[in-house]
Amino acid sequence: MSVALHDISFAYERGGPPALALDTIHVEPGVTLVVGPNGSGKSTLLRLVAGVERPARGTIRLLGHDLWRDEVAARRALAYVPEHPELAPYATVGEVVLLAARLRGLADDVAWRALAELQLDQLAHRTVRELSMGQRRRALLAAARLADAPVLVLDEPLEAMDRDTRALIVRWVRERRAAGATVLIATHELAPFVDLADGALAVAGGGVEQVELASLTPEERRARLERLAAR
Repeated sequence: MSVALHDISFAYERGGPPALALDTIHVEPGVTLVVGPNGSGKSTLLRLVAGVERPARGTIRLLGHDLWRDEVAARRALAYVPEHPELAPYATVGEVVLLAARLRGLADDVAWRALAELQLDQLAHRTVRELSMGQRRRALLAAARLADAPVLVLDEPLEAMDRDTRALIVRWVRERRAAGATVLIATHELAPFVDLADGALAVAGGGVEQVELASLTPEERRARLERLAAR
């Protein structure tokens, strides 16, 4: 399996009651949508998978590597785009993406191509704090697209994006799925991803239910996802 979570418990405060708990989930290659009502813990689940939050109990493995015991190998497999951009405010956009490229051992021209693709090359000299929310999110996307990561985690990737960037994101997800990557997406906008969804993780009441979708028709898939998102 690509992503495995076992016996997970997470609390927002040390020693506090669990905000999210699950037994065992194995996420195989393909697109898995993370759905549920607002405040149910979708972003928290993705932050756990991305290693931003550490569970109070349990193990998380990416491509067989324990996220907290074999961190370098596990994170090498990962690209993560959070809902809220977390970037150094005084760094320039160019510096952020160039650093991401160099950390992955990529040439600078790869970073510049990524910036141009997201229409940020003309803004490369501006600091992060000078950018709009949409531009900051595009900078994160540019960094995430540098490497063909086998595990891709996206939290509300279409939010605050213009039409061209939305189309690019959906195309990127389609390409990564075709390449055999494991893609987890938390989104309130189901329609653009319905035909790509192989499964879902439904988050509600502090728990997570894994749902298979690949055998359903697009119409059945959409109806099932809408029910899971609203419950």
